[in-house]
Amino acid sequence: MNEILTAIFKSACDKKASDIVILDLRKLTSITDYFFICSAESPVQVRAIADNIIEKLKDKKTKLLHEEGYSFSNWILLDYGSVIVHIFLKEVREFYNLELLWADAPVVGL
Repeated sequence: MNEILTAIFKSACDKKASDIVILDLRKLTSITDYFFICSAESPVQVRAIADNIIEKLKDKKTKLLHEEGYSFSNWILLDYGSVIVHIFLKEVREFYNLELLWADAPVVGL
């Protein structure tokens, strides 16, 4: 398994992220290899999950290429190149439903 994905998974779990799904997009798009998608109960938890992932990956010398969504904290996106992290409030995740949009992508198990 991808070392970055494993670190993201552990960091998200440390902050009680729920409904974690990893989609393998390598055969579907060139924008990234994986989507890491998880849910949180509140904007504070969304930020806490994102902050923990950023901190842990910084320790591993993994460069964050782009971040988006901190101002509202209902959906934070972290772009690590090969992995794009989506941290959603539950209701926002249901609305955008990335899993349906990328339904052809295989789900990766950890």
